[in-house]
Amino acid sequence: MTEDTARMAELAERLAAVRRRIESAAAEAGRGNDLPTLIVVTKFHPAADIRRLAALGVRDLGENRDQEASTKAAELADLGLHWHFVGQLQSKKAKSVARYAHAVHSIDRPALVDGLERAIAAEQDRTGRGALQCFIQVSLDDDAGAHRGGAAPAEVPLLADRLAAAGGLELAGVMAVAPVGASPEAAFEKLAAVSASLVAVHPTASAISAGMSQDLEAAIRFGATHLRIGSDILGSRPAVG
Repeated sequence: MTEDTARMAELAERLAAVRRRIESAAAEAGRGNDLPTLIVVTKFHPAADIRRLAALGVRDLGENRDQEASTKAAELADLGLHWHFVGQLQSKKAKSVARYAHAVHSIDRPALVDGLERAIAAEQDRTGRGALQCFIQVSLDDDAGAHRGGAAPAEVPLLADRLAAAGGLELAGVMAVAPVGASPEAAFEKLAAVSASLVAVHPTASAISAGMSQDLEAAIRFGATHLRIGSDILGSRPAVG
């Protein structure tokens, strides 16, 4: 067995195991065939792995560093993938992200909305690209924003209104990471409540980006529509020098 064949077999096995977990969790939550979108987070993994994943039916990929994401998106442009930017985003990177991203999951401040609106408008003039899906990242830490970024729940309505009014941006919903050491069930229940309040004002913004390798079942139980899974599919990240 060649190295390529072995890696393809490994990815197929890992991907199938995660998909079984998703199906089982959805069934247990009474969601039936209402399965969340699986975003495979490929940070630090080579473009060759993404080609293998695409051959296995994966279409949605997540990255959290613009330099790495833009390079991979350009190299793999022939695959017709959806790139989800899932990391903290500096406003100065908006122009670059607008070239390749299908969605940004980390909108946490008005200045970023403004930067992305300008960047998407320019990119639409240049290429005619579609609207950018935007998720408001919500901090579920008590000291909001101190750890993994995100807007406090009280800041979500203002951000939502700004996104909904922005040209070229589409308010998709909310995103969050369960705080380290906290119960993921409690965290995602809190996020579900934030989502419900958002949907009451913006009915189409019903997406919930939540759940990673260690807590996808809890996320599905509380309504996740998008999962961001990395290590359980790709294995340990390669060492970086």
